[in-house]
This record gives sequence, C-alpha cells and structure tokens, in this order.
Amino acid sequence: MSERRIGIIGGSGLYQMEGFKVQERKRLSTPFGDPSDEYVLGELFGKPVVFLPRHGRGHVVTAPKVNYRANIYGMKSLGVEWIFSVSAVGSLKEEYHPGHIVAVDQFIDRTRQRQATFFDAGVCAHILFAEPICSTLTDVLYEAAKGVTENAHKGGSYLCIEGPQLSTKAESHLYRSWGADVIGMTNLTEAKLAREAEICYATIAMITDYDCWHESEEAFSAEKIVETFSQNVAVAQEVLRRAVDKLETGERTCACACALQGAILTDPAMIGDTDKERLDVIAGRFWKE
Repeated sequence: MSERRIGIIGGSGLYQMEGFKVQERKRLSTPFGDPSDEYVLGELFGKPVVFLPRHGRGHVVTAPKVNYRANIYGMKSLGVEWIFSVSAVGSLKEEYHPGHIVAVDQFIDRTRQRQATFFDAGVCAHILFAEPICSTLTDVLYEAAKGVTENAHKGGSYLCIEGPQLSTKAESHLYRSWGADVIGMTNLTEAKLAREAEICYATIAMITDYDCWHESEEAFSAEKIVETFSQNVAVAQEVLRRAVDKLETGERTCACACALQGAILTDPAMIGDTDKERLDVIAGRFWKE
C-alpha cells in the first residue's frame, strides 16, 4: 500500500491551486474498469494529495456513465484514506441561494442504473450507511468553508438523481416536500463506494441555481450550471486548500476506517481466488488474516 493520502474529486481545474506541487500523473486500470481520467499526485501543505476529475478533463463523461467503482478503487489503491468531494448542485430551499455552499450530511437515492457496490458477485457485504458522510471530515470542510465565505451551511440532504436529464417541475416539488435541501447526480454513489472502501468521505455542494421549482428564476440549464460553477472554482480551491491544511492525518478513529468489520457475510472458504484478487485492495485483509 502506498503512503496515506488525501483524495480530492471534482472538476478538472481544482488541482491548479496555489501551493499544490504536482509530482506525478498516473493512469490506472482496475478490476472494475478504467477511472474517469488520470490521477494527479502531489503535495499541499506538506501532505500527499491525489486529485481526480470526476467527469474527466473537459467534462466528457456524463454522471450516469462515470465509473464510480473504478474511481474509488483507484483512490484506495493509491493509499487515499480521506476524500474531499466538490460538486455542482441545484437548491431545493429558498434560503439556499446560488453561490452558497452546503456541507451535506445525508442522501436520498433516486438513481436506477448505478454500479454502486464492490460486492456485486462472489462476496456479500452489507455496510452500515445510516450516517453516510464522515462527520469528522465534514467538520473540517465546514470550518474551511466558513473561513472563505459567510454563505456556508452545515448539514443538509442531497437528493441524488440518475440524470443526465434534469428534474421535471413535478419531481422538483416532490423532492421539496420530502425536505431535501439540494439536488445533484454524483455524490451519493461516491459516498457508498468510499464507505465500502473504508475511506472517509465528505462533500461540499456548490449551489449553481435554484432547481426548476423556483418560478421566479430563469430556466434551469446545463449552461448556467457550468457558468456559475466556473465562477465558484476559486472559492472551491480556497476551501480545499484550507481543509487540507486543517485535516489531522493521524490514525483515524471514526467508523469509516472499519466499515467492513462484521459486514462481510460470505464464508471466506467460499470465496474464490478470482474474487479475492478482484477485491484485494478493498477487503483483502479479511481473508489474509
């Protein structure tokens, strides 16, 4: 296993931040296919950091087609123990305006076609997911965000839709009735896989617009998402810089670090060599003991 690293998943330009020293670019192949792009390895505030553009450079992979399993597997194989995620979202609350940041702590799943587990064949595992976000990591992100903008909010539910289409107005009003705070297409899948990989995961949701429920706003569009998020890149970069600086990278004491303990139900004697090899980076310690 490589040295212990901090992972960052988001837009392709996030690693172009002050103080980040690029050391290596690494393209990986995994048992679950190829990640979205090459990993950018380097150092920030003396800490090893790995960046990955979720949708590939130039945003060439749509949300439902992102190979989330390969992305997280690659992070794990590079020694990543913490992941900070950044994503563009729509607001489902009047008080959460475009340009605001929400450090979400819950999810509602409306996806249908995702490969959202490493344990889909040969090995059965059921992780606890009541608290899907690492609270320790969220505290770090929120404190960092507060130091950058007064429009940072801690806690909230992220409604994850399949995409790539945006919501209908009927759906948007339904999600508001459920009490969801923001809507996006990516973070829940990452959070599930990060937990299975025993990686701490937290995200900042960058609000680009109100979802289509908001009658007084101009039509919600992909172009506006890109435009507003581009304006927020500098803010996201500064939040991440501060978060990396603040993060204590000693031994982890949160539940994320041992999420698979007791979760694997398959008798080790029944796990074939092919499955052991495929899952070695994720869970190999359980059949090597």
